[in-house]
Amino acid sequence: MPGKIILFTAPSGAGKTTIVKHLLNTNPQLEFSISACTRDKRGRAEVNGKDYYFITPEEFRQKIEQDAFVEWEEVYEGAFYGTLKSEIERIWSHGKTAILDVDVKGGLKIKEFYKDRALAIFVKPPSLEVLGQRLQARQTDSASSISSRIFKAKFEMSFEDKFDAVIVNENLEDAFRQAEQLVSEFIHSPKVKV
Repeated sequence: MPGKIILFTAPSGAGKTTIVKHLLNTNPQLEFSISACTRDKRGRAEVNGKDYYFITPEEFRQKIEQDAFVEWEEVYEGAFYGTLKSEIERIWSHGKTAILDVDVKGGLKIKEFYKDRALAIFVKPPSLEVLGQRLQARQTDSASSISSRIFKAKFEMSFEDKFDAVIVNENLEDAFRQAEQLVSEFIHSPKVKV
């Protein structure tokens, strides 16, 4: 029987990954959906089948032809990322709810594909200025990279009204509580229209 999907999307630095990790640590009903990608593993820290499904560009293209993806994107030439239908079905076969951490375009495609079986949550910073401060505090990006992320964030935030719910991540504990409530209500809602 088809299950449910919860997807989180946000501009880079808004806190979606932190919120998703929190939900996975506090809600045993959830299981993380692992994305497929064509990039190389980053050292020994990343594990195939845990962090990503690492596949070749040729294998990825074959899976596109086989309609194996819910959504996929060629981020730049030869660098593909996507959500496998088989991964969602694997999670459902365990009786769990799939939770995804995806970009805005991917989130919209997944919501369109699964309709009412998906809860699409958009996480946004209180302002673009705060987002810039958070990205600077990370100390992982150059000034030009931060500038392009903020430019992209401004564009991505124009899509927030296409999602089922919006969490403004001003205070992380409040964002956690809001996310927990949205997820709990969705998981326990008796009926999902297909």
